[in-house]
Amino acid sequence: MTRQIALQVYRESWEPDDRDANFKEDVAQYSIIDPMPSLDMMSKNMRIPVGSLARYILVKWATSGSEGVLEIGPNVVHQMADIVGRAEDTSTDKARLIAYQALTQIIAWLKAPLDDSSRSTGQLA
Repeated sequence: MTRQIALQVYRESWEPDDRDANFKEDVAQYSIIDPMPSLDMMSKNMRIPVGSLARYILVKWATSGSEGVLEIGPNVVHQMADIVGRAEDTSTDKARLIAYQALTQIIAWLKAPLDDSSRSTGQLA
């Protein structure tokens, strides 16, 4: 399947309370850069067609959220979202600090097998 797209610069405006404002700001900043010189060089050096590289990059980025959920599991994602949601509902610095501390504990738990292989193998340090 062949499809053509225009690589457009994003110059729109949005409301400050737009829930996608951070993403739109990123798109506005990154879309001013021409990706073609990098893709052309990669294509030349690796002997891969530019369209194949562009497709790979787009698919890899677009599926990265799903891959992340698969890696850490939907329960952990929901748990983290609930922690943040409760803090935002309360809307106080204290609640946000408590949420931050809870998230750091989850991250430490997820990261533990990566930091110390003796933990996962049952060996003593």
